Amino acid sequence: MAGNMHRMHPPPADQRLLCSEEAWGLYGGPIQAVAPGISPLLLRARTPPADPDAELAWLTFDLWETGSLRAFVDYLRADRALRWLHTDSAGVDRPVYAELVKRGVRLTNAHVTGDSIADFVLRAVLDIFQDAGAWRRAQGEHRWERHRFRPMAGSTWVIVGLGAIGRATAVRAAAFGARVVGIRRRPRGDEPCDQVLAPADLADAVRTADVVVLALPLSAGTRDLADASLLGSMAPGCILVNVSRGALVDEGALVAALDRGRPGWAVLDVFRTEPLPADSPLWDHPRVVVTPHNSAGGAVSPERAAEVFIANLRRFAAGQELESDASEEALAAGG
Repeated sequence: MAGNMHRMHPPPADQRLLCSEEAWGLYGGPIQAVAPGISPLLLRARTPPADPDAELAWLTFDLWETGSLRAFVDYLRADRALRWLHTDSAGVDRPVYAELVKRGVRLTNAHVTGDSIADFVLRAVLDIFQDAGAWRRAQGEHRWERHRFRPMAGSTWVIVGLGAIGRATAVRAAAFGARVVGIRRRPRGDEPCDQVLAPADLADAVRTADVVVLALPLSAGTRDLADASLLGSMAPGCILVNVSRGALVDEGALVAALDRGRPGWAVLDVFRTEPLPADSPLWDHPRVVVTPHNSAGGAVSPERAAEVFIANLRRFAAGQELESDASEEALAAGG
């Protein structure tokens, strides 16, 4: 589970690392500085190396951006020498992660996107609260036109999931004067929220929420969490924001609920099928904001993610404990 540690046995002197050509070009020097025995097996132009025999693998953000993720995952599934996979993604609910952990592969992840995603959430909500589109339209037509808008102070936010993303969002919303209610299975007592409730209390919590943010992993228990019943419980002006996994939301039920005015808006950065099909009604719905799974696009994330991996690689090379062990989390999500 994220934050836990697992002791690795002392590694042999020579290790092969599967990573993208882009990642090695940027960070190959620092990698070999902390682990001189590392040699790269590079994925080039969506083509993995022919020899499926890497002991280590680093799944970086650029694999999503270049469309190379499938080739990388296919290699991992065939690689029987793999001992450790590190992913730059915070989420480890994809089936391949559970498959690898069941084979004995150690899985670690990075929590470097929380700030970028939280910034995205605040911007999206403020855009709707302030009806910023009206100003943009008026500017384009050279009209001097004022309008009133909703203040952030005094609003109520329900944040479902208090990992790195949920916590960062809670801190920002509170700084704007919002009342923040967190939903978490196992409260720890250090949540940056005015109140923390159990998942069983979610339906009641959303009845008075101005904003509901989904920031929790996908699992059997959270799939279709935002179904017709939960959506129908939301207040008429509520804004639903999903920056987690598309399958948390029943998209058909959401369209119907928006047509009835509950919730009032949906900001969706993730979808059940990605890219979002051209014929999806979500594209053209007047109360839906569609973004292309881009909320983690803050420029600092890849550099910070590399720092996290290289620090863990230094521990691995020394036979020390690895940080951010996500193996149990992956099994719980996909096992």
